Order: sequence, then C-alpha cells, then structure tokens
Amino acid sequence: MKEKLLAGHAVRRLRRRVGLTQAAMAEMLEVSPSYLNLIERDQRALPARLLVTLAERFDFDPRALAAGEPGGGAEALRRRLADPLFADLEIDRHEVAEWLAAAPGGAEAFARAFDRAGTPGAAGAGDPMTVARREIERWRNHFPDLDAAAEALADELRLVGADLFGALVDRLRVRHGISLRILPVDVLAGVLRRLDLHARQLQVSEMLDAAGRTFALAFQIAQLEARGEVDALARGGGFADRTAERLFRRHLHGYFAAAAMMPYARFLRACETTGYDVDVLQRRFGASFEQVAHRMTTLGRVGARGLGFFMIRVDRAGQCSKRFAGASGAMLIEAEGRCPLWRLHHAFDRPAGEALQLLELEDGSRWFTQARVVQASGAPAGGSRADVAAEFAIGIGVPADQARAIAAARGIDLGGAATPVGLGCAACLREECPQRSAAPAGRALLVNDRERGASAFAFAGS
Repeated sequence: MKEKLLAGHAVRRLRRRVGLTQAAMAEMLEVSPSYLNLIERDQRALPARLLVTLAERFDFDPRALAAGEPGGGAEALRRRLADPLFADLEIDRHEVAEWLAAAPGGAEAFARAFDRAGTPGAAGAGDPMTVARREIERWRNHFPDLDAAAEALADELRLVGADLFGALVDRLRVRHGISLRILPVDVLAGVLRRLDLHARQLQVSEMLDAAGRTFALAFQIAQLEARGEVDALARGGGFADRTAERLFRRHLHGYFAAAAMMPYARFLRACETTGYDVDVLQRRFGASFEQVAHRMTTLGRVGARGLGFFMIRVDRAGQCSKRFAGASGAMLIEAEGRCPLWRLHHAFDRPAGEALQLLELEDGSRWFTQARVVQASGAPAGGSRADVAAEFAIGIGVPADQARAIAAARGIDLGGAATPVGLGCAACLREECPQRSAAPAGRALLVNDRERGASAFAFAGS
C-alpha cells in the first residue's frame, strides 16, 4: 500500500472513548506525545505498526478508518457542498481537506445538520432511501465481511459443481429445507420472488432470466446465512427510521448475492485481464449488465482495489432510482437534475449500443463514462405487453486518468477535448451554455431586451 493513511480523527475519537490523555496513550503505543499529536492532527500518517498495536490493545476495528471519517470524508462533504445553496462560495477540494484536518468535529456537525435539515437543493435528504444510501456511501459501498463470507460460500459451492445455479438450489434444499419452484407469470402476478415458508418453497417467476434466477437464490441464502454480518452492519448504522434500515438490509443482502455470483478475487482478476469489459464479464459470471456495473463500484478491498467506478440508473424522465459513488467520490451523480449534455440520456436512442463520452466538470475533474439501456427484470409493468416494459439507462464511469485500463476507452484520446458539463442547471455556473434551462440557484436572472446570448438564461455574476 503506497497511500498514506491519515487517520487522526479516528485515533483521537478512540483515545477520548477510552479516557486517555495523549501522553498516556503515547506511552502505551511506545511513541512520543508530540508524535501522537501530529498523527491526531493528520500531519503524520498512521504507520502500519501503530495500526496493529491499536487493534491489539484497544480492540480497534481498522474498518473505522474508512467508515468513521467526519461527514463521511472529503468526497462526501464535497457532495454536500455541491448543493446550489453554496454555489457562490466556490469552495474547492483543498479547502475541504484543510477543514477536515483543522476542525473535524465542525465538519461532522455540518454534515449532520445538512443531512437532517434537507436543504431546498438536497431534495429528500431525510427520506428513507436517502438515509439508507448515505450509510452505503459511508462505507463507500464496500463491505469486507460480506465479501469474505460470500467468497467463502462461492469457493465451497465450486467444490460441489461448476454450475452455480444448481449448487445454490442444492444448498437451499439440503441446508435449509427450502426447494425452488419456478411458477408461471399468471400465478405470481406482479411478483418476481416469494418465500413461502408454509410450503418451504422459494417461488420464482418464469419471467426472470438466468441471471435473475441465480441472484434470487443467492439473495435468499444471504438472508439465511449472512444474518450475523448484516445485523452488525445495520446496528452500526444507528438507524432511527425503520424503513431506512430495511432498505439498507435489502442492499446488503443484494450485495452478498452479487458477491457470491462474482467473488471478489476472481472478479477483480477478470476485470483487470479483460479491461473491465462488461460484455465479457457478463458471460463469464452469468450476470446481467446492471449486476456487473454495480459490482464494479464495490471493489474497495484494502491491498486489492479495483478502479474507482460509479454507477447511476435513470429512466426516460431523468428520474434516478439507483446510484453508487463507491470509491470514485463522483459528484457527477449527486445532483437531482443532470446535465443534458451528458450522453447518459442518449442511451435510450441506441438500445443495441453503448454511449461513450469524455466529460469535464467545472472543477476541472475529467471522467470517462459508458451508458447502456437495460430492461427491468421480470414481467413488464401492466401485464405481458412488451411495449410497456420498463427501461432504464445504466451509466458507469471512472476518472479519466484511470480509463487507460478500460477496453471501451481504447482509441479515445483521454487527454483531449472533453464535453464540458455541470451538475444540473441549478448547480452549474457555466456561462453561455445553449442547453441551459434556468439560472443557477442563488443567482438573479438577467433579462436584456437589446441582445440575446447563446443561452436565454443569463444570470448575475456571469
């Protein structure tokens, strides 16, 4: 690991929890008080030796370093500060880093107040889905215990047979006394999966494809065999809202199911050898495009990290039903409205292909993105008519400087011209954008009867 581990906030919190002064803890760690002070102020990295000592002497969980950063860390704070309410302040990433280092408690207080208040630009900040997603992103959508348990299950099932679906069916029947029954769509009207405890059956709709059926089996096994890991994570989330907790648990069960289908080490190795080629990965692991795209956002294992992918799912109306920043910290997916210049929306016009694009945000960050249309699993809404089947555009992306390892980016000049985009008109300060639909939030709209620019919405300060 070449990255410096700055963990002053976690060490300070631990010291205060056990009621020690800096001098007392320094003596127990066999370092000088001044050196411990520098670590707590993030002016020195936490050495691996001290990390091991902390874990041994204070029952310290190293995962707290990733999950316990004030406000969720610098990227999570930047996502909050991307709210239009703060657009005129132009707070850059360096100021956020300095804020975290100098006043981590203040940063955490801001994050809690922002999340609880639900400011005008942060629609639904207190609703159950947002609360559950906030806990997912606090872990950067990587849950080591679930990955380890799912990987152990997958290895055990490989010893039984090469067919994962058949091995999962046998596991469910032999270990849990539950059989699989695939039922006609008219019997399971509007339902894709149902556990009938009276009949001891997992009932699955015939409308689910092979990947969906395997996922349904793995999801059910997650509920039965990963209960301890899921309970611990849910307790750690400290949910006050029962619905948010249930959504979080559902995400964790799905995470386990995907990890069983695409075990971490094997999946990462396949990603690296194929250039993260989603089509190849789908076939190799018997998964859907959406399942693979989501799995690529979870590759955050210490010492074996994948590329920093994000994922977003939108419908034709632009409504977002799923998004994961993972380790990417991408603000691109955070705004409630998205920039129409991003070809994520164009994917609906090319159902058989993929929309590739190089983007540049206002802060200068550049992203390589891919977008593809998928149909919802199972029976189409309203019956069996194909013309009313639900469709979604799935967008994935990585920082442009990581995209050289991606097969889809071959032949694209990643250092060349990029499409300038924003985080939706309300949060975008780009001038003369012909696609602009409104002035940025907090900026007065200017109307000039004598001239008209490329944009019909000129604003104060432009």
